[in-house]
Amino acid sequence: MLQATIKSLPNEDISILIKVPNSGTMYLCDCGEASLLTVKEAQSISALFISHTHIDHFSNFDGIFRHQIGIGEKVVICGPENIQQQVQSRLKSYTWNLVDENAIEYEIREIISPKEIKVYTIKPPLWNLTFVKNQDVLYEDQFLDVECTVLDHKTDSIAYLFKEKDSITFKEDASSFKKGKWIGALKAAFEENDADQNIEIEGINHKAGDLFHLLLRTEGYKLGVIMDHASHEENYTKIRTVFKEADLVYIETFYKDTDKEFAKINYHSFASASGKIMQESNVKEAVPIHFSRRYTEADIAEIETAFYEAFRSGEV
Repeated sequence: MLQATIKSLPNEDISILIKVPNSGTMYLCDCGEASLLTVKEAQSISALFISHTHIDHFSNFDGIFRHQIGIGEKVVICGPENIQQQVQSRLKSYTWNLVDENAIEYEIREIISPKEIKVYTIKPPLWNLTFVKNQDVLYEDQFLDVECTVLDHKTDSIAYLFKEKDSITFKEDASSFKKGKWIGALKAAFEENDADQNIEIEGINHKAGDLFHLLLRTEGYKLGVIMDHASHEENYTKIRTVFKEADLVYIETFYKDTDKEFAKINYHSFASASGKIMQESNVKEAVPIHFSRRYTEADIAEIETAFYEAFRSGEV
């Protein structure tokens, strides 16, 4: 099960680290201040997922790449339209005479729409952008797939859904055969939906489809991160579509209900609105995040109370 940890202190701008259990693989959502993020964690990040580049979500990008320079790996950066130019501008603002081209490579994925992704690469010391290709898949690796939707925050604000790969397990108690390499072949046929493939067990061929009942598919854990968004129906339609029945979603809840007029003016959400859309999306668990820094601890407690009341009842 994916593990998410908020790496920002309560009075800092938001940054969330996602870890794959029993591996060193990590992903970071947004680059606000992150006092709790260690150097080792920064160096272990496989991909950065930027919602938008307002200063409170992007200001710590410099601190992240400071620790990544020299790891000799490729790191993916996903973000909204023009993210490649903004990353390049940040990188070019420093002097890199002591860094060679093998120190790191960034692959930047500019999200024009959920199915239109422009891919660029950029490397030190000159940090020149190279366009690579267009693709319709945002991110996939051996552990998970990442989908997204583009929300309105008076600018594009990308919301991300991290979905673990489905797991396929062998039901040992349901089989009279000895365990062996055939189980791996059966799982591969199951994944490819190849019921006619021959599976040899103890010298006898069996049709894969006749053995599929020995396997159990468990749907992967789904974890969502929804940052800044206006509280209107167009955004909510997208959220309900992408995050339906997610296991856990972190969602921006910037304002108290009593300040919802400020939310409307500033294209943010407020407590009960965020809770209600999570309830409408049938999310199993939801966590309000990213509160206005004007608020005291008592104000934040008020936000959380209103959020969870709406999440449980669906009422605003």
